[in-house]
Amino acid sequence: MDFFDNITIVGGGLLGRSLARAIASKKIAITLIDRDPAKIDKITKCLEDDLNHAITKWALTESEKNSIMRKITITHDMNLVKKSGIIIECINEDFELKANMLTKLDKLAKDQALFVTTTSSLSITKLGAKVSRPELLIGMNFLLPVQTVPIVEVVRGLKTSDKTMENVRRFANLMGKEVITVYEYPGYVTTRVIIPLINEAMYVVMEGVASAEDVDKAIKLGYNFPKGPLSLADSIGLDTVLQWMEQLFHELGDLKYRPCPTLRKLVYANHLGVKTGEGFFKY
Repeated sequence: MDFFDNITIVGGGLLGRSLARAIASKKIAITLIDRDPAKIDKITKCLEDDLNHAITKWALTESEKNSIMRKITITHDMNLVKKSGIIIECINEDFELKANMLTKLDKLAKDQALFVTTTSSLSITKLGAKVSRPELLIGMNFLLPVQTVPIVEVVRGLKTSDKTMENVRRFANLMGKEVITVYEYPGYVTTRVIIPLINEAMYVVMEGVASAEDVDKAIKLGYNFPKGPLSLADSIGLDTVLQWMEQLFHELGDLKYRPCPTLRKLVYANHLGVKTGEGFFKY
């Protein structure tokens, strides 16, 4: 069975669109499913806007954009999952939502389909307990933007099979990604390491030590980071960052993961960063 003949992403948010673009750019056909029919036109427009922006930055040509769009089918028809060799669940970072979605996909998918959950902090073993074939479930933690970040964490659950690991590694390599194999632990590598930096930067601003602009400038220029921790948090989405912190704090009990009150305040105000036009900075 060729797992790469028919790939489906379920979830048309920022990560889902970025992942679809990255896969399609390798000339692989992809089906992008969002259960809400009302969102299909918006998802299509957002994807086209992202590609048009890349053209203005000389990162893409018009013909490359058209080639990518031809490779992506955007739909709300969940039944198309039945044709897929790889099904990538790409919805919000919430255990119950992901567990419910994986249960539905498990019922729809053909026998040997691989299930990938795109989680940054949740237990693959615990999610695997919700499906009938946990040996076919694996985690892949992509960083945004997927099309340019060269790394992906591949996370095995307790029952993930060696064959599943081998096939998903092939898939990642086909996308041009370097693979880090992670043994399941809260936060894995990238999330666990970056969250304390982001959280401490927020506390520095809250305590009046320096402005958000100067904190980002200090870390960006002082340590040669491509962007500062607060800009990074805004680009990830402050609601997502808060979810990560709460998950890690709950699982590990370490105070370095206790969310900064300023973060909660911004999330409560729906200032979530780039996606809402305002977070620590305005966009």
